[in-house]
Amino acid sequence: MIDLSTFGEDEGKLTVFEKILPGDIKRAFYIYGVPYGQERAKHGHFTATNALIIVAGSCRVQVSHSGQEDTYILNSPSQALILHPGDWHIMDQFTPDAVLLVMSNQYYDKNDYFFEKP
Repeated sequence: MIDLSTFGEDEGKLTVFEKILPGDIKRAFYIYGVPYGQERAKHGHFTATNALIIVAGSCRVQVSHSGQEDTYILNSPSQALILHPGDWHIMDQFTPDAVLLVMSNQYYDKNDYFFEKP
């Protein structure tokens, strides 16, 4: 989890995302409207690095890599969770207003996915 550069206070805030992923951002998408109790992801990537930023609301992300498991609560748009190649993850506990932005340094490639939890 990393803190993103954030500026402003009384007049509103501006948060900058740059120089976080290796290479260029090649793909971006957002997840929203996730029903209560629904799980998302349940996969990892062989080569892609992804950054997850909760734009509104909150959700939980559980990450497993090489037998180690970590749990993160995403609830601040001024933080990003970086998922590295080999990180298997599952996202759940989305609040009704949650909007999760995901940016990747790779284009979509179905061969880059693995589904077995390490």
